[in-house]
Amino acid sequence: MTPLADEPVQPLSLRSRALALWAECDPTTKAQATRALWADRDQHPLHPKQPLDPALAAASSPGCPLRPALVPPKDVPSRTPFTVEGRAALLHAIAHIEFNAINLALDVVWRFDGMPDSFYRDWLRVASEEAHHFSLLREHLQGIGFDYGDFNAHEGLWLMTQRTSADVVARMALVPRTLEARGLDATPPLQAKFERAGDRRAVDILGVILRDEIGHVAIGNHWYRWLCEQQGLDPVAHYALLAQRHQAPRLRAPFNFEARRAAGFTDEEMAALR
Repeated sequence: MTPLADEPVQPLSLRSRALALWAECDPTTKAQATRALWADRDQHPLHPKQPLDPALAAASSPGCPLRPALVPPKDVPSRTPFTVEGRAALLHAIAHIEFNAINLALDVVWRFDGMPDSFYRDWLRVASEEAHHFSLLREHLQGIGFDYGDFNAHEGLWLMTQRTSADVVARMALVPRTLEARGLDATPPLQAKFERAGDRRAVDILGVILRDEIGHVAIGNHWYRWLCEQQGLDPVAHYALLAQRHQAPRLRAPFNFEARRAAGFTDEEMAALR
């Protein structure tokens, strides 16, 4: 049945748009449109009235550009910030993490049904902030004569997302509280490297990322504990079970205990790290 000409066209839901952006391949479009969706969130219904696009939802991986070429993690060499190319390669590696983080957050928004409305809005905000981080890093990379796609990258970050695609509890436990929390530990040493290399802009961008990532990990902690409470699970014991079941990376020192505490990790959890 064709709608009448004077009937208003209903905007796509936030979750439908999140799926479409997850499938978007162009990094500029993905980043800009994700930030725009968050800015316009009150103009869209949250949940779709019709099922999500089955072809998009059936994809095992999000949309990605042809470049960078994705290679096994062992084939991505370590980076030094003390040459221009080395500094660009290190910035590129961080930008690739942030590009993946946009997809990780969008994936949460569209994939998991039956959560409170605030869950989806929390993760859409995370996606928008990750898009901002990616854009800051890409602009800085362009400012020293390079661009996103100029170096090889790996998709190791996406493996845990695939492993937890059927279990929202596992997703909350092992992506924000494990993979993203490792970023809290890694960022201060990276800032020190860029400081020694004389790249103050990179230090400042990483400061923005660290500030926001504390909030992202806090969101993961909140929803993981909420889910555990709903299901009668002990958060610490169940985390250990999930980490073993899904082959989570082993956490290694040094740890940023101040940032982890700010992100909501408990004294018991931090004592286990020590």
